[in-house]
Amino acid sequence: MKRARYYRKLPDKKVQCLLCPWQCVVREGQKGHCQVRRNIHGKYYSLVYGRVSAYHVDPIEKKPFFHFLPSTNAFSIASVGCNVDCKFCQNWEIARRGLKDVPFAKLTPEYIIKYAKISGCRSIAFTYNEPTISTEFNYDVAALAKENNIHSVVISNGFINKKPLQDLAKVIDAYKVDLKAFDQSYYTNIVHGELKPVLDTIVNLKSEGVWTEIVYLTVPTLNDDPLKIKAMARWIKNEVGPDVPVHFSRFYPRYKLKNLPPTPVATVERLRNTALDVGLNFVYIGNVPGHKGENTYCPNCGKPVIRRIGFEVIENRLKNGKCPYCGNKLPGFWEG
Repeated sequence: MKRARYYRKLPDKKVQCLLCPWQCVVREGQKGHCQVRRNIHGKYYSLVYGRVSAYHVDPIEKKPFFHFLPSTNAFSIASVGCNVDCKFCQNWEIARRGLKDVPFAKLTPEYIIKYAKISGCRSIAFTYNEPTISTEFNYDVAALAKENNIHSVVISNGFINKKPLQDLAKVIDAYKVDLKAFDQSYYTNIVHGELKPVLDTIVNLKSEGVWTEIVYLTVPTLNDDPLKIKAMARWIKNEVGPDVPVHFSRFYPRYKLKNLPPTPVATVERLRNTALDVGLNFVYIGNVPGHKGENTYCPNCGKPVIRRIGFEVIENRLKNGKCPYCGNKLPGFWEG
């Protein structure tokens, strides 16, 4: 347990959490919306500091990051819980269960850095459940990683307030945002969250200079409207530029949406083409191993410069981040 960083005291020993857009007002002895932060005698505490429910070595492409240190591994760690409740949650076993229901290892930042080094990982990934709600621990790990020349990446729903994000941006290198839809009604009914704060996060990441990639889990009949995808692609292009990679991932039935079929491959192909037609330069297809939409193409000459099958890079022709055919510099964090 550790004192939370983002809250303010209120009368009658209440506190208001300032970490995410819910801004919960929490009475003494109660927990916030995320269920991992508690008011104890008028002071707010994180209940998950150093409590790691899973750790694993993953290819960075699994996150997915396609423009960040390709072909390297990330030491991936998770805690428990989330600040939204997606009906399609892919990691509900740790994201939607309580502290008493998930086994933990008690780890220090030093331990994580040690094992990242032993494992030959170039980065540490905060992933699987929502990292925002364990931000105190993640910040300390990332700060120590930076001192040890190890990068840090965040895999998040983007539902975080500006100040905590700005602080985190000082110690991390990349941030993957799960943009669930470009539609508030979807966020209300399926995600149980809000769209605008997520869009604000994407803009703020750009302002802070953090490498950002966007993932859109395409759920059949619920968020696969090409007109809304066109509007989303236009927003991305206008607000953060055409070079932010966007991944349209195929949905598989999970959690509370087991009644739906997997996303047809033709659907993610159509949405990818829609985003490309709007003018986004790097649009990918996820969860379809071997598809040409997994490859990176030079936006200047159109030739493939990185070929992938699933999470494996088969061929990387970039030279210092440049296309070998036309010399065009591709945006990304290719070395370091």
